[in-house]
Amino acid sequence: MRHVRVRLARRVEQYEIAIGAGLLGELGDHARRALSPDARRVAVISNRTVFKLYGAGALRSLRAAGFETAHWLMGDGERFKSWRTLEAALEFLSAARLERTDAVVALGGGVVGDLAGFAAALYLRGIPYLQAPTTLLAQIDSSVGGKTAVNNDWGKNLVGAFHHPRAVVIDTETISTLPRRELTAGLCECIKQGAVGGRKLFELTERFLIDKREALNDAERLAELIAAQCAFKAKIVAGDELEAVSRSDSRSRRILNFGHTIAHALEKVTDYKRFRHGEAVGHGMLAAAELGKRLEISDGNDLESLRAAITLAGRLPRADDLPSSEILSTLARDKKSVGGHIKWILLERIGRARILDSREIAPRTLRASIRAALHSNI
Repeated sequence: MRHVRVRLARRVEQYEIAIGAGLLGELGDHARRALSPDARRVAVISNRTVFKLYGAGALRSLRAAGFETAHWLMGDGERFKSWRTLEAALEFLSAARLERTDAVVALGGGVVGDLAGFAAALYLRGIPYLQAPTTLLAQIDSSVGGKTAVNNDWGKNLVGAFHHPRAVVIDTETISTLPRRELTAGLCECIKQGAVGGRKLFELTERFLIDKREALNDAERLAELIAAQCAFKAKIVAGDELEAVSRSDSRSRRILNFGHTIAHALEKVTDYKRFRHGEAVGHGMLAAAELGKRLEISDGNDLESLRAAITLAGRLPRADDLPSSEILSTLARDKKSVGGHIKWILLERIGRARILDSREIAPRTLRASIRAALHSNI
């Protein structure tokens, strides 16, 4: 078992990420160590697909650790990360009679984690929760860092809260049950973090992608990749927990949004039905790379390495039929805007991101970059 600790500079508070095979069978022990001795009840939020595979084992482990349990299943997919689902989740927590010292467990991918975490942040003005992520994307990204949110008619993740888990329990065996598209989505997020994180992390991810079929079945290599990805994100979060708008340096938490500006627009214009989040990020990275090339701020060789890595991750859903005018209109409502202007995350080179104000980008260049990227064959 590998461990990564998330230290929060603003507070004494910190939490541990545990990574290893079979850890859902030890979920109760991790919860007991992370929670107050007064914790009596744990409410599990999941979806039908995940719960059918792992719910019984998770509940059994929690009960063996002395917790009373209840569970509730939300819809499966990004479109269910909504106000209506959030309200239903809060009603469930109330019916389960959770108190301030009790806890929520998010058992599932990023959608479940975001919604369950936000529900925990709101219920009784904030109760503890644990992340038990079951997709690669959630394991290396969304379960770490305390961002929780729901989508609404205005856009993706526009309403949420920073609410850190008390622990993250990553069972690498869950990767074996993921469908191909979920793996591609998670690997695209790995590429994103490697691209902004540094040459060492990018090359570790690249080697994993080259040996993808064998590496995914190698428990040690899988744990190594996940631990390295989590350690990078934990370091960024520790230095800029709340993503300060005043920061524009290469270690701002904003750099984790590389590829996400276009990704969120693609998800929104397709009503969250065409793309897995990581697939949209794959397209978003290609668009950012194309923009960096046209602005002559990116290293051409590194951009080719990025493109090759995305190709190895897997085929992305088509995006060439989406009107660039609608994408540009959606971008105008991006939640990362400051002073009415989007902050683009571009690459100077692998491991060196640059935050660029949209005022420095000619609309014609942006439009051409998006069109070229979305018409790629990846």
